[in-house]
Parts: sequence; structure tokens; C-alpha cells
Amino acid sequence: MRAKVISTLAEEIKEEMDGFDEIKIMHLCGTHEDTITRYNLRSLLPKNLKLLSGPGCPVCIIPDYDLQLVFHLIKSSNIIFTTFGDMARVPFEGKSLFYFKSKGYDIKIVYSIFDALEIAKISDKPVVHFGIGFETTMPSTALAILDGIENFYVFSSHRFFVPAVEHLLSANIKIDGFINPGHVSTIVGVRAYEKLNKIPQVIAGFEPEDVMLAIYQLVKAIKNGENKVFNEYKRAVKYEGNLKAQEAMNEVFRRQSWEWRGLGVVKNSGGKIRKKYEDFDALKAFEDVFTDFEVKEDSKKRACRCGDVLKGLIEPSDCPLFMKACNPKNPVGPCMVSVEGACNIWARLG
Repeated sequence: MRAKVISTLAEEIKEEMDGFDEIKIMHLCGTHEDTITRYNLRSLLPKNLKLLSGPGCPVCIIPDYDLQLVFHLIKSSNIIFTTFGDMARVPFEGKSLFYFKSKGYDIKIVYSIFDALEIAKISDKPVVHFGIGFETTMPSTALAILDGIENFYVFSSHRFFVPAVEHLLSANIKIDGFINPGHVSTIVGVRAYEKLNKIPQVIAGFEPEDVMLAIYQLVKAIKNGENKVFNEYKRAVKYEGNLKAQEAMNEVFRRQSWEWRGLGVVKNSGGKIRKKYEDFDALKAFEDVFTDFEVKEDSKKRACRCGDVLKGLIEPSDCPLFMKACNPKNPVGPCMVSVEGACNIWARLG
């Protein structure tokens, strides 16, 4: 049944593509790339339809600057530092959080920020959690901060996702349509994208037929000049999103213009902890540690093109390091580290 649905959609896409020289569609979610690659969906599409991978991997988009700050904090403070597994493998100058863990620094891998909170409740040491992710994980971080545990802090590298979509639309990158992320959209809702009406967008689920239907809807919308948001993931995404999650997120975080890997500074995209909760902000609580901090360039990453992959300018295999100097066992850039990174997905499933 699934194969028939996918095959039918592939034929309908080909029919709708008739008369176009080229259409470029960008998806904005690592799980969508996993589905596309796992089921080899690109092979079913006409050659003049390009399916690009965008900045949908929360580990991948964190710039080296954030990582340098974290390393500096760990080396300069007597703390317990908690992080998710993927983030612990991202290298800077050949070192990662796992490297520092091997050198005796107290770094713990957690599956949830609430695991970090439990560690703080039974520890005499300060516990700093590496807060990463888009609107999907920000509400959990907000709730953890609202718990008010005195020795618990967050180093926030959270990013608001929708400003990045707006940034891509204003950049000099040819994109004809977006497949918007399902998980983020359950939080922000359909309405968050409505102001971005330059090109059509489809919010999609994660099954192969979901992705193929999204592509079909986009091609049809491009053909008809319908620059609006379509919700193909109605079983999970509401128009207004998750209002309680939004409320918690907006209570704790305010927006700042922060850097994204590959995109540069994205206006109003940074999840900065508000002043009223700065007692739980690691950057504020340990500000004395950063007085001698100096930004460096990672010479080992000079040939890495993770940033161009995140912008959809190249495919992973176009990077000169792909599956040579850079592979899942020896990643140079975060696009090869994270299971949501396009390079990692292509290496495992391509």
C-alpha cells in the first residue's frame, strides 16, 4: 500500500513539473533528510527537481564560538557539566566534550534536561546544562529553570527556528519552496510561518508518503503561484501550536540576534535567558570566568563545508572531506557528528 501511494505521488509530481526548467525545494528538518535518504526518495523525483537539505539540525547550527565558551567554562570552573550525546562529540581544534571527560572533567551525558536537574538536586557542586535545540526543546529548558534549583544553571545555545527561515528567504539563495519541520511546528503552529509569504511552504510529517505529499503540494503551489503555508501534518500540528509550551518558553527566554553556523548572524533567533532568571544563566553566574576568553579559529575545519550544506549550497558528497578525512567515526564538522546532520545521514544511509 505504501509503495503504491509513493509511486502514485511520484508520477503526479512528474506531471506537475512539466514545463519547469528547475525547482529547488529545501527541507528544514534532519528527520526529513533521514526519511528522504533512507527511502531513496530523490531517485523517484524528476532530475529538474532539486531537494536540498537546510539548517534543520540543532547540533549542526551551533557555531564554534558557543563551543569555545563551553570549553573555557569547563576548564576554568569546578562544575558538573551535562550535555546530550551528539553535542559531546562535536570537535573544536580536534577536542570535544568527550575529550574533556576523558581528561577527568566532570561531564555527564543525559537524555533530558530533567536528568540534569535531578543531578543538581543531589549534588553540592554547580550543575551547568548545555541547552541546545529549537522550540521543540526550549519549553523543557524553561520549565527546568522555573523549578528554581539554586545550583542549577543553563548555558543557552537555544535558537528560535522561524527567524532562520526568514533569513534564508532574504539571503541570495534560490529556494522555491520549503518543507517545514514537523516537531518544531507542533510547538509554534501554522501561524508562525504565515508572515513568510514569499514562497509556498508545507508542514510535513516524517513518513515517506508525508514527504512525497509535501513535495507534490509544493510543486502544485509553485505552479499556481500560491505563496502560503499548507499543513499536511494536521494529525499533530495545530494552527496556534502548543500555547502552554509557548507560554513557558516566552516567560524564560527573550530573543537576541545570534550566530548560526553557515548562516551568520540571524536576527531575533537567539534564546537568551531573561534578566529575571539570570541567576540560572551560566554566562551570567560565571561571568568572571570569561574575562580572559579569546575567540580562536579552528584550522582543522578550514576545508569543512558543513556551513554550505546547512545553506543548501552543496550536497554532503560535494565536500572534499566527505567519507575521507571526515566520517562518522572521525567527524570534522557537526554535520557528520549528529544523527540529524545531512553528512552523517548520507554516510550511514546514502
